[in-house]
Amino acid sequence: MSHTNVEIKAKCNNQDRIRDLLRSLNADFRGTDYQTDTYFKVNHGRLKLREGTIENHLIYYNRENTPNPKISEVILFKTEPKSFIKEILKQSLGILVEVKKQREIYFKDNVKIHLDKVDLLGTFIEIEAIDFENKIGIEKLSQQCNYYIKLFELSEKDFISFSYSDMLFEKQNH
Repeated sequence: MSHTNVEIKAKCNNQDRIRDLLRSLNADFRGTDYQTDTYFKVNHGRLKLREGTIENHLIYYNRENTPNPKISEVILFKTEPKSFIKEILKQSLGILVEVKKQREIYFKDNVKIHLDKVDLLGTFIEIEAIDFENKIGIEKLSQQCNYYIKLFELSEKDFISFSYSDMLFEKQNH
């Protein structure tokens, strides 16, 4: 499955307040997922295998490293837990880094909100306005993303340009 999204990632020290706001909006809480994202060495974009208690996908995505809301082109392939695909990718491409996190997953219409606790990095929020059927358009996705940035009172100084993998790779190699 291929889709486009506009997303933002930010440091977040007020997850309780955001959780309360999500409840007041009647956001659909999908559960708490314990995920390991294994990033593989690739020449273009990012390729990761997500192994979780809720979500299990091979994910390829391409996006700019910018702190502001960014456009991502995403390709998802559903996988089974404990599949051999990890070993195949490890042997053929090599592992760049593994990211372990606890992720609360919420949906409000086509907007997916993650409250993350990432091992060795801290607490974050991700907002993804997703165009599952390529019918919404970038402008509307950007408006949705900006709506939640304002609602959650996220500060631009807390916006993150890079993926968790980039931050963890940097931390482990310095």
